[in-house]
Amino acid sequence: MNIYSRITGTGSYFPSKVMTNQDFEKFLDTSDEWITTRTGIKERRVAEGEFCSDLAAGAAKNAIEMSGIDKNDLDGIIVATFTPDTIMPSTACRVQHKLGIKSNCFAFDMAAACSGFLYAMKNADALIRAGSAKNILVIGAEHLTACIDWRDRGTCILFGDGAGAVVLSASDEPGVRSIFTYADGEYGELLKQDNIGSKYLKTMIDEPAIDHMIHMKGNDIFKIAVRAMADVAQEAADAAGFSADDINWMIPHQANLRIIDAAAKRLGVDKDKVIINLTNYGNTSAATIPTALDMAVRDGRIQKGHNIVSAAFGGGLTWAGMALTF
Repeated sequence: MNIYSRITGTGSYFPSKVMTNQDFEKFLDTSDEWITTRTGIKERRVAEGEFCSDLAAGAAKNAIEMSGIDKNDLDGIIVATFTPDTIMPSTACRVQHKLGIKSNCFAFDMAAACSGFLYAMKNADALIRAGSAKNILVIGAEHLTACIDWRDRGTCILFGDGAGAVVLSASDEPGVRSIFTYADGEYGELLKQDNIGSKYLKTMIDEPAIDHMIHMKGNDIFKIAVRAMADVAQEAADAAGFSADDINWMIPHQANLRIIDAAAKRLGVDKDKVIINLTNYGNTSAATIPTALDMAVRDGRIQKGHNIVSAAFGGGLTWAGMALTF
């Protein structure tokens, strides 16, 4: 019998503090109209008194509850993040502790920036298909507001905090159909962060901390991202045998509406089939795809048997695409 991996539970978690575009007008030379026109973002969430592991644990609890499994039946935890609380212990180990999991499951972080969730899904899918695990908790979580230069109007307006999670379980029914992951370090300087851990950055007020913040050459990134996301989304769909008519939903990385529109057009997917949460949450990096997935599952749009294609692009540079049947 073939072993497949299938999503059995989804969850998300966002901090309660909302930061609107109008809030930026108080300290930056910008406006709601300028931000909305260029990005599609209206507001985002900002963590206060919470760290990446707290956000991840919140999303994980919701995903485990939906899956119906006992938390101690998890064989592993993979957290995709480039804003960990600390380099060591890993955010995954912190999540394991915060969930009160006592079983001997593995736990590790994976850093592939905005492509991180799909990278983590590829690893979890491979472990399940190989028979090395039956249930793996995959989380995309970021504490980005601890890592941005609030004086950089081209960057700070983009990002928000949040986490999304899925429980990926062994199944005799096809779930994950294809995942492709790529990287090109030659262009790494276009989007980078010399990070020292978001928990530490949050407590720093000295000027040198700026050296550890996110730096991005937006125009250069945009050109590469549009092509890469469209290409890898098409590749994942083709490998899964999905035509444009077979795709019920597209869940792209939520970086910029123009990038999302270009990728959807390339796939031939209508705009009303594209799941978007960018408007209310901004770019939450590795958390964008799992939070958008959870939102659409919980509001009833995504049903069992629906075919989904996702694509992401992030610093590294990294990009990835996935096709699955929910």
